[in-house]
Amino acid sequence: MATARASVGFLLQRRSTPLRSDEAFRGVFWQAAVRVRFSLVLGGVVSSSMSSDQANDNLVSGKTRIQDRQINLNMYELHMNIRMFFLLQVINHGIEVGVVEDIEKVAKEFFEMPLEEKKKYPMEPGTVQGYGQAFIFSEDQKLDWCNMFALGVHPPSIRNPKLWPSKPARFSENLEGYSKEIRKLCKRLLKYIAISLDLKEERFEEMFGEAVQAVRMNYYPPCSRPDLVMGLSPHSDGSALTVLQQSKNSRVGLQILKDNTWVPVQPLPNALVINIGDTIEVLTNGKYKSVEHRAVTNRERERLTIVTFYAPNYEVKIEPMDELVDDETNPCKYRSYNHGDYSYHYVSNKLQGKKSLDFAKIIN
Repeated sequence: MATARASVGFLLQRRSTPLRSDEAFRGVFWQAAVRVRFSLVLGGVVSSSMSSDQANDNLVSGKTRIQDRQINLNMYELHMNIRMFFLLQVINHGIEVGVVEDIEKVAKEFFEMPLEEKKKYPMEPGTVQGYGQAFIFSEDQKLDWCNMFALGVHPPSIRNPKLWPSKPARFSENLEGYSKEIRKLCKRLLKYIAISLDLKEERFEEMFGEAVQAVRMNYYPPCSRPDLVMGLSPHSDGSALTVLQQSKNSRVGLQILKDNTWVPVQPLPNALVINIGDTIEVLTNGKYKSVEHRAVTNRERERLTIVTFYAPNYEVKIEPMDELVDDETNPCKYRSYNHGDYSYHYVSNKLQGKKSLDFAKIIN
């Protein structure tokens, strides 16, 4: 397995005392009520006063040394947990608390504005940018219990400037800063995923080109009959990675489908949930599966989430990587397609579990 070059910078621990060179950090995953832990070993001394870039550079530059045996074990644990749970909860991810709090603040303020103000930024039928509800295709369709505000962020060519609100104050500035940090996190995560698959660490970044990044803010009001309505219908994401931020003191809202059972994902303080998307499933030829998930409503409490979708450029051809296809042991399961075509297919159909992925499957 490839060497990670002193390498788990996205899991830097923020605390008042430095990490010891032999200290292990614990990541956390959930299955039913059972908390499954694995350890990622960080080498060297990481000061809480370091920025995420400084800490990551310190690790990656080789100033600290971690034994190859330890790194291989860590990457194996990452590999097995993605295969088992299809998502990660990442804490100590290196994004400043203030950046996270600022984006949550303006998102909350946006949804608290009068309806007439929010309707200045409408989500037009057949699109997924603006304020409203996405994935509506008929008048008799049962709607999800969720108000959305979605924006294209990167590259600039996918933005609709008319939909970027002038209120609340600092909305655009906070979103720009937050999105920049999330973009760096996704790039690091993809490196570690590549390493866990015994690929060159830059493999995903090289093929993604100028990656596409979009954000969607979801507001789930309290619901008097949570047994009758979903917050968000079951689906997988069309992205490569999806980064979910849940508001402070959030109740359980996210559930994943595991072994035909809906399993609640317990929110962890200051954690970001990382979903594996359809694009990674195709590129890895099914070795890493996208996670089918849904959001449930709560009778008493509102819920706010901020979701970032990170994907290859629309012009990139997507197909299983040659390194992960074997005619005898793991034959090719997905056809070649343009990512822009899949994205159009995804937003043109209502959410129905992992049905959108049928677009890419080879039918024998």
